[in-house]
Amino acid sequence: MAKVDTGAVRLHVQRIGPRAGRPVTGTVVLVHGLLTDSLASYYFTVAPAFAAAGLDVVMYDLRGHGRSDRPARGYTLDDNIDDLEALLDRLSVTGPAHLVGNSYGGTIAFGLAARRPERAASVTLIESEPATAAWAAKLGGILGRVVTELAYNEPDALAWITAHRGQNTARLAKGAARLARETSLGRDIPASRVLTEDEIRSVRCPVLGVYGGDSDLAALVPWLESLLPDCRTVVVPGHEHSVLVEAAGTVGGHVLTLVGEARRAGVEAR
Repeated sequence: MAKVDTGAVRLHVQRIGPRAGRPVTGTVVLVHGLLTDSLASYYFTVAPAFAAAGLDVVMYDLRGHGRSDRPARGYTLDDNIDDLEALLDRLSVTGPAHLVGNSYGGTIAFGLAARRPERAASVTLIESEPATAAWAAKLGGILGRVVTELAYNEPDALAWITAHRGQNTARLAKGAARLARETSLGRDIPASRVLTEDEIRSVRCPVLGVYGGDSDLAALVPWLESLLPDCRTVVVPGHEHSVLVEAAGTVGGHVLTLVGEARRAGVEAR
C-alpha cells in the first residue's frame, strides 16, 4: 500500500499480515518516533514477527516523515492523534486495535487511547510516556536544540554525525534538519495540549511500558504503575533509547504476550 488520504494529509502506509490461509487474530498499529524515525524501524524489527503470529500489522509514516506528506504547519500532538484516528477509519479498522508506539509514537498512541478508549485493545509504550507538562517542556528543549544545532548549523552538525555515526545516520539527520527548518514542528509539539493525571488514569486498557535499563525514561516506571489501573513494565538491561532496534526480539516478545493476554481476556482487536 502506498498513500492513504486522511482528509488532512496523505500518509505512507504499509500493511502486512499472516500468510494466506492463516486466520487474522487481531490488528496491531505501529507508530514511530520523531525526526530521524519512520515506519522502517518496525518493518525491519518486530513487524514480521507480529504478522507471523497472526496479526494484521499496520505501519505508517507520521506527517512530515518518511514518504508521507510534509505540510508546513499542523504538527501538534492532537494533529498527529487526528491523523491516526482518521487512518484507522480509512483502513476500516473499526474495532479496538493494539497500539504500539516508540518514543513520540507512544505518546500519540496513548493520546488516542485517552481520547477514544473504544479504539484501544492495549497500548505499548516503548521508551515513551503520556503527554504531560513535564513531557512538553522536555520536548521543547530537545527540539530547540535540534533547530539551533542541526537545522541552522547543518554542515558542521552533519560532519560530526557522519564521522561518529556513519553515512546513513547523517542522511537521516539531514532529513530531520529540513523538517525542523521548513515546518512548524519545533514550535507545535511543545505547545501541544497535554493530559491531566485524571485523563491518564482514565485509560483502562492494558498498558505495557518497555524501557532501556540505561535510559532516563526508566525512572517513569513507578509513576506509570501508580497511575494506570492495568499496567505492566519491562526494563531491558544494557540498553538506552534505541531498545526497539537493539533488542527487537525481547521487545516484540513482550508485546505479543500482552496481545495474547488481552485476547484471552476478551479484548479483541479486529
